[in-house]
Amino acid sequence: MGNLAKTEQLQIRVSASQKGAIQRAAARTGMDMSSYVLSRVFSVPAEQIQALIRALLTEERFALAELNTFLSSLTAGELREAIAVAPAVALNAYLSNYVAAMVELACVRRDVEGPAWLRSVPPLREPVFGSSLQSLRLHLLTHTPAPFRRRNLFMDSSVGDQV
Repeated sequence: MGNLAKTEQLQIRVSASQKGAIQRAAARTGMDMSSYVLSRVFSVPAEQIQALIRALLTEERFALAELNTFLSSLTAGELREAIAVAPAVALNAYLSNYVAAMVELACVRRDVEGPAWLRSVPPLREPVFGSSLQSLRLHLLTHTPAPFRRRNLFMDSSVGDQV
């Protein structure tokens, strides 16, 4: 949510007891009511993952590493929140598949069902290898995690791993 200018208003009807409960909850967190309600509606992990995905458009290599670290740090509940919505920016086929494979692998590792948007990312037509060395291809073909293999990406490290 960050520094987005608030130019619109939303009114909702609540009971007096609900309003009091919201006021008390907001006060406990040190937020005003509006900020508190927005923080409950817009998930922080979802905002963070969208920001990391947007960063792929300008700093692909570092952003992939940051996305890897972020996905690895999430609990199962946080992961569900973070990945519920498909990336908000259009990525090229390679990055779309890389992000989808990372998300799918994180889901497998946290025993979380993958979001429906993963199925809308078609796999790459041609394989992409993480190294141009021919001697490494057999290793990459046999050691790449399944979500990456299904997407025709053959890498030596993935979510949770560091190079």
